[in-house]
Amino acid sequence: MHPRTWFPDRLVGRQVVLHRHVPANLSAFKRWYSDPQIARLTRYQDGPMHPSEIERFFAARVVGHDSLAMAVHLRTPGREPGRLIGSCAFSQLDGDNGSALYHITLGEKDTWGRGYGTEATELMLEHAFEVLGLHRIALSVFEFNERAVRSYLKVGFRLEGRARDAIWRDGRYWDEISMSILDSDWQRRHAPAERQTPAERQGPADRGERDSSRRASPEQVAAHVDR
Repeated sequence: MHPRTWFPDRLVGRQVVLHRHVPANLSAFKRWYSDPQIARLTRYQDGPMHPSEIERFFAARVVGHDSLAMAVHLRTPGREPGRLIGSCAFSQLDGDNGSALYHITLGEKDTWGRGYGTEATELMLEHAFEVLGLHRIALSVFEFNERAVRSYLKVGFRLEGRARDAIWRDGRYWDEISMSILDSDWQRRHAPAERQTPAERQGPADRGERDSSRRASPEQVAAHVDR
């Protein structure tokens, strides 16, 4: 089966809806990836992407023949997608070994910290494990991107290791953190309550629901990462 046929046209959550990208989304990509704040979180290179580089990336990795990317839209009462706020994708899909790499960028900065990225990630993981039958989803994230680390931990990713001093930002070196989630991790987290252990029952009752009173502080994230 061709990888593109594995992906749906639509994944619906409580707050966001994921749709296949359309060519018109290029204008949003140009705005997002020319922003220094977005570049800081997503690029090894120092500085935003050049417009021609964004166009090549969009053509190959977002709407290309082999792309497995979804547009993140806010959910509206009807079926029409709401505001486009970001993009998420799988890359390096390995059907023989059941693995893929995960990527997500929320380009609209006023939507950061509202749980939209966390819910989009859960929708992608649900599709990966429940529909595609994958075994392992991995990702990497820069150490200073504490908001992303918290989100990944919340949906069940585990810390695997770090590439020490992998990136120079803000006048110092930072580590690149490696994380993954297995299908067994996912199934345990989403098992019926009667099959869960007491520790597993401590998780959020509503997937995607944010609980600011339990949000980890930067110090707690650092302590967790350093274990």
